[in-house]
Amino acid sequence: MSNDKSTQLALIITKFEHELLEVWLSGLMTRMIRRDKNAEAELRQQATRFLPLLVQALERGATIDIEGAAWDDTRHMLTEISQARVRQGFSSIETASFIFALKEPLFAYLRTALADNPIQLVEETATTSALFDRLGLFTIEVYQKAREQVILRQQQELLELSTPVVQLWEGVLALPLIGTLDSARTQVVMENLLQKIVDTGASIAIIDITGVPTVDTLVAQHLLKTIAAARLMGADCIISGIRPQIAQTIVHLGVNLEDVVTKATLADAFVVALKRTGSTITHPHNAR
Repeated sequence: MSNDKSTQLALIITKFEHELLEVWLSGLMTRMIRRDKNAEAELRQQATRFLPLLVQALERGATIDIEGAAWDDTRHMLTEISQARVRQGFSSIETASFIFALKEPLFAYLRTALADNPIQLVEETATTSALFDRLGLFTIEVYQKAREQVILRQQQELLELSTPVVQLWEGVLALPLIGTLDSARTQVVMENLLQKIVDTGASIAIIDITGVPTVDTLVAQHLLKTIAAARLMGADCIISGIRPQIAQTIVHLGVNLEDVVTKATLADAFVVALKRTGSTITHPHNAR
């Protein structure tokens, strides 16, 4: 897109800005899945802001290379819109429609303005189409990156929620595990457990695997790494929730848990932990 063409396109947009805006908004509204007054008002505000930024970039002699400095403000606005639409639950196609919906009405005004110059009309239409394709793809790229960040944050939050470390007694922690124990989750488990050991000064940590469906070699290795890390922090670990089938699996895999205390239930593990810490629980009937 040459400087002359850029300037001419800017003049066309400026000349028909109000009409173009209404036609563009009408097309955008028909594409909206969730329509309400707030969404429509926000869309109008965004569209009203976008056209002057587009004109500004074109008047600066911008080419279809939207990575140039002339497009900084336009890219910044499209980034804001795309990231906001991720949070609002829009799809990437709905997000890109903000740009693509402007192509057809703009082409119509180009055909009117350049009706007497078919060669220039063809060139202008082609370069304008390429420009808007790049702007639309830019919104999709920003949307996808923002969406990936949301997913990663949600996964991290789920990991945090699914690996709670609770203090059962003075000096005794419990880490109930539910679900599959993979490498990423093991890292979170370790971090949470070690931090809790530091915070509480606990000397014993009970790792309860009642809610872990299966134990394979990898899961066993993750457990051993967690136990080793806790020991380095001065806390011994007890594994509870060893069901018969898991016990058979561990023996079959040849996993060495000889130096680790294991119990069938969390309650059994808690009794061992109390004995080790020298604590006792008074039975309610004996407390009178």
